[in-house]
Amino acid sequence: MTQFAYSDKVKKHFLNPQNFLMGDEKNFDFNAKGIAGNMICGDEMIMYLKIKNNKILDAKWKTYGCASAVASTSVLSEMIKNKTLEEALKITPEQIEKALDYLPKHKFHCSVLGDEALQKAIENYRKSKK
Repeated sequence: MTQFAYSDKVKKHFLNPQNFLMGDEKNFDFNAKGIAGNMICGDEMIMYLKIKNNKILDAKWKTYGCASAVASTSVLSEMIKNKTLEEALKITPEQIEKALDYLPKHKFHCSVLGDEALQKAIENYRKSKK
């Protein structure tokens, strides 16, 4: 019996990513953007948010990376919709991993990068409102 390194949820989000921004970001009316990357593995996450009245109305993303990177950003984009900024900031990489059932240990950093991109998007949004 072959055991796959990825859970069924990781495979689902990798093969059918949710809220992936196809094409140019000009096609999505966002007012917050955050970028996080890992120079060692080469992964990069870009999170685009549509925020109104302190609430995330919509989230789109682009990820340059492996199946874990795609799945982590996909599931995170679902987790943050309709959350306040404070609620979204409380989501941890461990919760992202749990939502995917599990990630291989050497791929956990993918959930961290998604979380960092989200935090940077919210930070950039807040700076733009000052």
